[in-house]
Amino acid sequence: MAHDVVVVGGGPGGYAVAFRAAARGLDVALIESAKVGGTCLHRGCIPSKAILHVAEVMDEVNRAATLGLDLTFNGLNGEALDRFRGDVVSQMHRGLEALVKQRCSALHEGRGRLVSAGVVEVTASDGSVSQVEGRNVVLATGSVPRSLPGIDIDGEVVLTSDQALWFLEAPQRAVIVGAGAIGMEFASMWHPFGAEVTVVEALDRALPLEDVDSSKAVQRAFKKKGIEVLTSAMVDKVAVGQTASGAEATVEVSLDGGSRSIEADVVLVAIGRAPNTADTGAAELGILDDRGFAVTDEYGRTSVDGVWAVGDVLPTLALAHAAFSEGFVVADVIAGERIQPVDYDLVPRVTYCHPEVASVGLTEEAARERFGDEVETTTYNLRANARAMIAGVDGHVKLVTRRGGETLGVHIVGPHATDLIAEATMATYWEALPAEVAAITHAHPTLYEAIGEAFLAASGTPFHGH
Repeated sequence: MAHDVVVVGGGPGGYAVAFRAAARGLDVALIESAKVGGTCLHRGCIPSKAILHVAEVMDEVNRAATLGLDLTFNGLNGEALDRFRGDVVSQMHRGLEALVKQRCSALHEGRGRLVSAGVVEVTASDGSVSQVEGRNVVLATGSVPRSLPGIDIDGEVVLTSDQALWFLEAPQRAVIVGAGAIGMEFASMWHPFGAEVTVVEALDRALPLEDVDSSKAVQRAFKKKGIEVLTSAMVDKVAVGQTASGAEATVEVSLDGGSRSIEADVVLVAIGRAPNTADTGAAELGILDDRGFAVTDEYGRTSVDGVWAVGDVLPTLALAHAAFSEGFVVADVIAGERIQPVDYDLVPRVTYCHPEVASVGLTEEAARERFGDEVETTTYNLRANARAMIAGVDGHVKLVTRRGGETLGVHIVGPHATDLIAEATMATYWEALPAEVAAITHAHPTLYEAIGEAFLAASGTPFHGH
């Protein structure tokens, strides 16, 4: 018998569809070629955040003397780091796998390929082939790292983010190609352990999807740490050779007004990810664009009746929580629920570099394009916040509001920005007036009172801000 829903891919988007559909009383089959959890759990979000936590502890160790601590650091224990990182992933995977078995009527292990609107062919690791039928089929096969033409990924010196995560010791010299979230997070992983890091970005600023002021703040913080960020720079060539101490790379970079050669033990290509839609049958069904992304309406429907798509196979925000929301929408629509599609302006964006960066809503530039001179901005500097001062990290909370009206966007740089964005997301989602958020009592001394301070200033009643 055909399942109500067959999901091809067990990453965040895929299992979000499966769990929500099951909660709606639908019969669900999930197909996964590797381990449920996808890139996020096994090669992305979770292991990288485990390492970034270790790097954050190392940052504290590096400033221990200023805190009155006389510490001796004996170096990074790579085997212990590997156990810690692996244990976090394994524990999360066991829990997720248990939920899949509890909520899905079937879990098929193998590579899924759509052979028609309601039939998926599954090829197992032993080569055996079976077919799974569903009244609805959801493509959720995720993404793969992008590469640059002319740069060979050798897996030893020149790496993708999937490969670079599993280091046992930080490189001595690293060049990171790309100053998006992945590149900036890796810079924050390696630098605290003594790595000399250079980040090369083709655009004119780091974190180019964020508000300009957030980019400037992070670049200032990186410069203060000693991490070099080269913007408006292009990597022309990466040559790997052997030296007395082992393999290393020479990276040729074009800059405004000249060029530069940089020697590195590791070159990380971190220019984003591409949809993993090759050999999924999606092209034959005619549901892909010329870049390999699935083409859908705002509810995840493709042009083929009964075929849907979610997650990184879509040209939307490549974030696990965006995929969760997309999965909920697809499952609800299949179940006959009346719901709103995902508003991507209201999906929070989080980057776990040090300092952290988080945002929701419109950047100042985007807001001015939409609302012109009605846009106002307010910035509260974290130098006035006691907890930020204690943490030894600078930053800011920037509000983008409409004159006399609602909150359009919030941009945070500083410690725990990725947690502080929660209140800002609610304020932006509900189109709260600055005075409405300012009226909420924020505990003192906390980091999150910086949100309240920013809204107090935006409502015309500034408190501690300079």
